[in-house]
Amino acid sequence: MKRKKVFAVRAGRAFSPFRAVYVVATLAAGAALGGCGSSAPLFASDGSPTTVVQCQSGSDSCEQQAAANCGGGGYEVVRQTVESGVRSLLYACKHK
Repeated sequence: MKRKKVFAVRAGRAFSPFRAVYVVATLAAGAALGGCGSSAPLFASDGSPTTVVQCQSGSDSCEQQAAANCGGGGYEVVRQTVESGVRSLLYACKHK
């Protein structure tokens, strides 16, 4: 009685179980990230692009990051959220 090969051979290479785990993990990560229900708007109502920064709740690091990114031109807060001790700041740089 002949034994069947467990792994298929493709283009002269054996399909390793480690590659199978990698493929499954990659697909699972893609499905998990794709399951997010809402995303930040790409542009503010005046057409300027928006950016999201995250920092620890109670810290002013979000404002510092926004100010540094906007290069002294100032910024407008579009949305702020706090969840599980992490603060997200969605902002748009003001036109100079």
